[in-house]
Amino acid sequence: MNKTFIKTKNVKKFIGLMEELQRLPYNIPKLALVYGDYGLGKSQAIMWWADKNDAVYVRATRSMSARWLMNEIATELNLKPYWHIQDTFNLVEAELKRNTKVIIIDEIDYLVEKNTIEILRDLHDLTLCPILLVGMGNADKHISRFPHLVDRIYKTLKFEPFNSEDINEILNKITNIKFTQDAIEYITRQTNQFRQLVKLINKIENLSKTNEFEEVDEYILKGILNERTNITTLQTAKQIFA
Repeated sequence: MNKTFIKTKNVKKFIGLMEELQRLPYNIPKLALVYGDYGLGKSQAIMWWADKNDAVYVRATRSMSARWLMNEIATELNLKPYWHIQDTFNLVEAELKRNTKVIIIDEIDYLVEKNTIEILRDLHDLTLCPILLVGMGNADKHISRFPHLVDRIYKTLKFEPFNSEDINEILNKITNIKFTQDAIEYITRQTNQFRQLVKLINKIENLSKTNEFEEVDEYILKGILNERTNITTLQTAKQIFA
């Protein structure tokens, strides 16, 4: 299996959003929200972009307090946090005013639960640095409890389930095995999680070492997934395909 970063339609929209966010005039709020169900590649895309653009990336946790959050941001900025949160906040503020960076906070749903997220509004207002909030499928509804924060969100982007074009792109990039269009459509109907897709490809590649097939159609794919009682082994599928 090939290891490569794949630019699905969601990723392309995300890259466009980040470029737009960075180009905004100073007097336009630069908060953005990216959200969607798990397994669609949000975190992978965001960490890839953060690494490429020297952004600050912090992943929130269930028990994260405002002090903990500010300490993590300070550490990512190569600053030494203070004991008192206000001192750390002032330190981070001064650094971001001196050297603007994009701040990315993943798993914001945890911060919403403890109202910790509001400190990010203060940080944005004082530094005018772009801040990206990343959450799960209902993150847009969760942060609606904070109208002063929502009012500053320039744009939102929801990661949508993969379509057949995405599946085809992923398959072409991570495996050398060929798939017919009906197999691609079948995979699209069956799974919309990247991890599940990778597991499926790994299983097919392992089986192909002994069954020596070069192309997979829907019939063979169902045999691999044990969804057809008259296909019990890939050898049978191979004979049918031949």
